[in-house]
Amino acid sequence: MKDKQKGRLVILSGPSCVGKSPLSKVLARFYPELWRTLHPLVLYNSRSARPGETDGTDYHFRTRKQVESLKGKDHFVVMDVRGDLNALDLREFLQSLDRGDVFFEGNPFIGKTLLTHPALANVKRLSVFMTPLSRDEIIFLKTTEPGVSLPDFVTDIMRRKLLRRTRRQKGELSFKDLEDIERRASSAYYEMQEAHNYQYVISNHDGEDSENWDAFYYPLGDARIALITFVALLEGEVPPVVENWEEDLIP
Repeated sequence: MKDKQKGRLVILSGPSCVGKSPLSKVLARFYPELWRTLHPLVLYNSRSARPGETDGTDYHFRTRKQVESLKGKDHFVVMDVRGDLNALDLREFLQSLDRGDVFFEGNPFIGKTLLTHPALANVKRLSVFMTPLSRDEIIFLKTTEPGVSLPDFVTDIMRRKLLRRTRRQKGELSFKDLEDIERRASSAYYEMQEAHNYQYVISNHDGEDSENWDAFYYPLGDARIALITFVALLEGEVPPVVENWEEDLIP
């Protein structure tokens, strides 16, 4: 590991369908010069590509057996994410840092590995977590009467977002699609427990299922706020709308 790297690792993380991918797309569309400074971190993944995903651009899609075989190599970190295996090539990643900023957009459990792995201890980072609920909303839901089950509440929010997204992508849903949606929705609450590890938290109600990202040419609503906020963070500013979460916010 080199003592100095030219670039920083930019991490944009959060539950599945919270809005990470459309945020990346509108960043590329409306801030192309800024986007070109970010070199995407491409992981290995054992799942099949979704509609619109490209091998080598979104992930290196491989069989589960192929990703499992990377566990025996010193420069790979293999992670289990909701039953899918992901792998990071440390050697490739560090070479990318020599060329400038490296951008990871994805799951919080992978994000946590990027924040805590000892091989990356000297890497400069900007870490951002996107959440479907604001800090104030979470505090309200924890204290209001009659009370609600916060894990069930979050699961229901994300289930609805995931159902709408998958219908847009595929039309009719298979039993396998529904199983995948339930697995991702159920994981969201526990992924939000990782938010306190990130420097900044952006609350966003316009998930990947929302038309506010692309139906009106310019992003609207929370989609627009998330874009402006993320751009400011990339440029070294800290807008007043960003949040910092305490460890015990999500019990």
